[in-house]
Amino acid sequence: MSLRIGIAASRYCPGIVRAARPHNGTSINKCTQRRSDAASPSILRFRGKSTATTTSNAPKSTTPGGGSAAAAKEAAASEASSSESVPIGTTLVAMTLAIATVSAGAAIAEKSTASMVPKFDPKQQRFDQSTFIGRLSKMLLGCDPSLLVYSGEEVKRCKAMVDDYETHLQNLPEGVSETEMSRTLWEAQRIASAALHPDTGDTIPRPFRMSGYVPYNGPICVAMVASQSTPTLLFWSWVNQSQNALINYYNRNASSEMTNATFAKSYAAAVGSALAVAFGLATLIQRRYSPAQAKNLLKWVAFPSAVVASSLNCYIVRS
Repeated sequence: MSLRIGIAASRYCPGIVRAARPHNGTSINKCTQRRSDAASPSILRFRGKSTATTTSNAPKSTTPGGGSAAAAKEAAASEASSSESVPIGTTLVAMTLAIATVSAGAAIAEKSTASMVPKFDPKQQRFDQSTFIGRLSKMLLGCDPSLLVYSGEEVKRCKAMVDDYETHLQNLPEGVSETEMSRTLWEAQRIASAALHPDTGDTIPRPFRMSGYVPYNGPICVAMVASQSTPTLLFWSWVNQSQNALINYYNRNASSEMTNATFAKSYAAAVGSALAVAFGLATLIQRRYSPAQAKNLLKWVAFPSAVVASSLNCYIVRS
């Protein structure tokens, strides 16, 4: 009997086989106590670990995870809205540089040819139009943004001076040469022709003058190039063609009467073609490329749409 008890006890506590005695449960009780004492810490440690793990995982799966997801969504939304908006700072810098460049070019062209101007003749050109430099100088002087600062009274005074040019050339002030007077008359003609229509004599609004093309149309062109969504691109294309239509209208050939129907036809053709080309190319790009690639490629859509629309606009209005 004692042998059986010892064997049974050895299965649970091998270290007390020698201590087994018949009719004595002390050794078995000691084994059971040791076994329970040895098992209890591990159970407590397991339970503590499980409780700590559950407690520590609960906040991560709820509060921090939800907060990071919300922050990511907000960051993505802000990035999308900022990418679709027009960079105002970049636009202002580009406009300032463009105005400074054209103004500086016009000033250089005017002063570098001041000593070799031909005798003034309102029916002739100051620069030789058979050469590239002559044509470039004429365009620079005509698009000079500084011509916008002259008031209506100064423009009228320059116009009167040009109309009476023969008197000014025949009665030269003392100390003024014919070349200097001719240069003054050429400048007066430039100021007057920049603000007044050559056929009607009406004053052209500043945004629709050739001298106002850079400061007024430049920001619109930057906005079109910076557009990274189809609605934004369509909006700025419409604004651009609306201004181009008014520029062509105010600088049209007024010797032949232009009806409202012709103007409406030109405007509809220009705006319709611009929006059709812009929308078609934007849709094609968005379908064939990933969102990131499409966003970068949309900036190139403005150029072909503007070329097609401006060509139709100029042809219909000025024909």
